[in-house]
Amino acid sequence: MKKILFILIICTSALTGTMAAEGVEFKASAPQQVIVGRPFQLSYSVNQRAKDLRAPEFTDFDYVAGPYTSQSSSTSFVNGKRTSSFTLTYTYTLMANKEGTFTIPPASIKVDGEQHTSNGVRITVLPPDQNTAAQRSNSANAQSNEQATLQQSNVKEENIFVRTQVSKTRVHEQEAILLSYKLYFAGVDVSQLTNNTRLPEYKGFLKQELEMGEIQTELEHYNGRNYQVATLYRTLLFPQRSGDIVIDPAQFEALLRVQNRAQVRSIFDDFFGSYTTVTKALQAPGVTIHVAELPAGKPTGYSGGVGQFSMKSQISGTELQTNEAVTLTLTIQGVGNMKLLKTPAVDWPEGFEVYDPKVTNNFKSSTSGVSGTKTIEYLAIPRAGGTYTIPSVRFAYYDTDADSYKTLNTPEYTLHIARGSNEESTPAVVNNYVNKETVQQFGNDIRYIYTGELPAVKRQGLIAFGSLHFWLCYLIPMLLAAVLFFVFRKRIRENADITRVRYKKANKVAQRRLRQAEKLLQENNKEAFYEEIERAAWTYLSDRLSIPTAQLNKENIAQILNQKGVTESLIKELLRVLSTAEFARYAPTSDHAMQDLYNDTTSIINQLENAKL
Repeated sequence: MKKILFILIICTSALTGTMAAEGVEFKASAPQQVIVGRPFQLSYSVNQRAKDLRAPEFTDFDYVAGPYTSQSSSTSFVNGKRTSSFTLTYTYTLMANKEGTFTIPPASIKVDGEQHTSNGVRITVLPPDQNTAAQRSNSANAQSNEQATLQQSNVKEENIFVRTQVSKTRVHEQEAILLSYKLYFAGVDVSQLTNNTRLPEYKGFLKQELEMGEIQTELEHYNGRNYQVATLYRTLLFPQRSGDIVIDPAQFEALLRVQNRAQVRSIFDDFFGSYTTVTKALQAPGVTIHVAELPAGKPTGYSGGVGQFSMKSQISGTELQTNEAVTLTLTIQGVGNMKLLKTPAVDWPEGFEVYDPKVTNNFKSSTSGVSGTKTIEYLAIPRAGGTYTIPSVRFAYYDTDADSYKTLNTPEYTLHIARGSNEESTPAVVNNYVNKETVQQFGNDIRYIYTGELPAVKRQGLIAFGSLHFWLCYLIPMLLAAVLFFVFRKRIRENADITRVRYKKANKVAQRRLRQAEKLLQENNKEAFYEEIERAAWTYLSDRLSIPTAQLNKENIAQILNQKGVTESLIKELLRVLSTAEFARYAPTSDHAMQDLYNDTTSIINQLENAKL
């Protein structure tokens, strides 16, 4: 018996020591929203044995009861390792006597003689329902009539409805709007929502859906009544044009669980009750968004960004050798229409071989908009030595908070390029010389000179000196070499003009991208298809108009094409295709619309090619 008691004491001491080693956690918890006149519970829990709880004064709440004490403990063995837990809980019942937002100060408790403090609790108190007294005075007949009405699925509109909420109704183009559909219900039991949901198409917007996770409810006081509120759907909308844009109503459907008030047939029906599930169609009202056009006077380097952004740059090195790669990295960070930002242009010095930039996006969508970073890596290789300067890179955007355009600039970078060891040096001019050959001794014997008659040598296939064939054998290779010299010199001169090379190859590059887009169309890869279509159009225009892609926009495209004599109808069709491709990357479309966009893009590029820009 003494041995058993000794083992229990050892186990209890070890358990207590294990819990003490875990650290003390003392915290308070309560509902975030409560209603005036309705009791609620405030709990203090600690993960070790404690005593001498000192709760604060509940000056803004009425004390109803408590504290009630409860405790729980558990021990488990997993792979020979013991894990134990212990929780001691003190519960108070309180009731709010006025509306507002109040903070309950921290409480204190002693664990092994050491005092610990909990967190404070912030509680929002909502006013009571304005029609509570009237509801309580209703007779039993009115209640039974209401239940009969519920069974007929004619639930009163004030008991359950869906609201359409937008963060703003007056915005600028490309400025983010948070759209939410929230379900409000009181006095009804919502079993679930069906899949019979119809959302509007959000025409005129780019859409970025937000992850919802598990739907949770909270209290909200609306129109004199307290409702349980659940957010059904949230999305970010980016308006693509100015003017009034109407968002159509949305349709939802809920299943309600209604208790039957029919005649009781057995004692079990009276004890457990019986329920009926009814269907309720819900409509969220539409809303009108007033979109203002971006102000005139867009600065040089405008990227199409709307929001708040910052930019920093970094270069891999300034002391280099020829044929050694240099990397310029730009990092754009902020909140706004991050996915629509265009890549800033870098004006590399002459003598650098430039490659396409590598873009890495790290975006996160939240209720405040799309935030994150856009990292652009520019790679170039210097082919000649010297000192070069990389000019400042400009990034302009529209700041919605300041209601004005802002321009960010990177510092200038000076590069010192030294001649590399692997670079071919200029060939030196040297005199003709003859190498001495090693004299070989064939033997010690004397070799006699042959003094007889030599046999006659018959010339076969030789061309006589001074004949026509003789001169043609010299003149034809010389003429061919001269022709090749002039042809290749012209080609080298043309290839040195990068702008002209891009101009001549614009159609070939565009056709290659269109073939890739056609392959993506057959694979039904929508996002990659629209990206390839948009890239084909913008790249073709950039090469044909000799303007960097980052500096292209719809306004200067229309102006330049108009100056080159392109018809107004073709310009409008081109702008429509560019807007459709840009919009379709973020909005759902049909396969038929993808085929039409491919055909329109091919036709417009061919027409521009025939126009000989």
